[in-house]
Amino acid sequence: MIDPRTIQLTRRGAVQVGGLNALGLGLPGLLASQARPTRVAPAAKSCILFYMEGGPSHIDLWDMKPEAPAEVRGKFRPIATSLPGITLCEHLDQWAPWMNRLAMIRSATHDINDHNAGTYYALTGHRPLQGSRLIVGPSPDNHPPLGSVVAHLRPSRQLVPDFVHLPEVMFNNGHFIPGQQAGFLGDACDPFVAGNPGLPGYRAPGLKRLDSLDENRLQSRRNLLSRIDRSGRLVEPTAGGQRLDTFYDKAFSLVASPTASRAFDLEQEPESLRRRYGLGFRPRLSVRKGGGLPCLGQSLLLARRLIEAGVRLVTVCSGLRYDQSWDTHRSHYPLLEKSLLPYANRAFAALLDDLQDRGLLEETLVVAMGEFGRTPKLGQITSGAGAEPDGRDHWPHCYSVFLAGAGVQPGTVYGSSDRHAAYPADNPVGPADITATIYSLLGIDPATRIRDRLNRPHTISDGTPITGVMA
Repeated sequence: MIDPRTIQLTRRGAVQVGGLNALGLGLPGLLASQARPTRVAPAAKSCILFYMEGGPSHIDLWDMKPEAPAEVRGKFRPIATSLPGITLCEHLDQWAPWMNRLAMIRSATHDINDHNAGTYYALTGHRPLQGSRLIVGPSPDNHPPLGSVVAHLRPSRQLVPDFVHLPEVMFNNGHFIPGQQAGFLGDACDPFVAGNPGLPGYRAPGLKRLDSLDENRLQSRRNLLSRIDRSGRLVEPTAGGQRLDTFYDKAFSLVASPTASRAFDLEQEPESLRRRYGLGFRPRLSVRKGGGLPCLGQSLLLARRLIEAGVRLVTVCSGLRYDQSWDTHRSHYPLLEKSLLPYANRAFAALLDDLQDRGLLEETLVVAMGEFGRTPKLGQITSGAGAEPDGRDHWPHCYSVFLAGAGVQPGTVYGSSDRHAAYPADNPVGPADITATIYSLLGIDPATRIRDRLNRPHTISDGTPITGVMA
């Protein structure tokens, strides 16, 4: 579990650094790194990963088949976009002008039909199997997600977390969904879980020292901890122990410096821009009961502020902890039309516009994806959750992924699906290839090896970068 409210800093139980135990960063091991990445020329300094958890319906949104039978094509109309010959759903009109500047993969595919395991596959690029058992929950033996690997191999030099997750940790079927925390890289590379910035008076948890700790008392605790660490290493000093000094220094600095707090302060943004992304507070109803995605706009705006401040990777989930926003087995079209698309249409376009206006898009990689798509036929049942006659069930065999920004070839459509958007017609790619592409664009060789708790080496991605979407 990586909820920032539950994590404590317990160096042999000797001392607690005021305020640090709420950071949710696995501090002070924020920058622990035992591997040296093989570097390639980086196109992107940072990455925003917009994760549409639950599985958005590719066939209704961005891989429409208007000539297919009614039970396949659905009810939405396609509209023209800035990329000739490419259409989108009528409810994505704010995405349409961006299509000649995006790269779209229409041939993503895998065979994992479970949300938890599918998310693990999407966010780590590694098959969600331990022996013959599906990985459906967190484990210290799990592979780390993209953000943890980037934090491990390319820590920021700024006084900000390296990996931030917004708004909350996803939970489903009795488990926190795997692929959100650092797995065998350990707590040092867990994300900073920053909470829901759509709430009134939002403040990031843990980035304020306790009121009872002034500068002198905080420094005294820092010195005491340093003496304890040094005495503990007199008998058998280790390189790992020496590295901890660096990590504690950054942990203290995050609390003592205003830099991180300022990065999370959305009130620094003009209200006109906040409204452009979409303001909204937590509703009484969940997204799949019609409550919408009121956290999404401010989460994406905060993501822009964070990468501007030096955060390496920010994952933004569509909804809150239990939402599984895009899992539209029932009330499929009403939810898309009223609860999902108005927010996603507005917020994602605002993010791209904002990044471009600030000159950040040329150094930032933006990725939008879910764990899979939805069934090509309405009412088709592929999981225990089923589907109503006008609903769509899980479908990992074909779905779409978007990329934009640094290193991406604009106006590219890679691969295609068959006439019912059921399977790739050409150039199939899997989650490992997608993660390999992201690593490559961030200047990290996908063949880089990292080590687990038992010092065993693991390749960060077994996939092949998709050069067809890279500039």
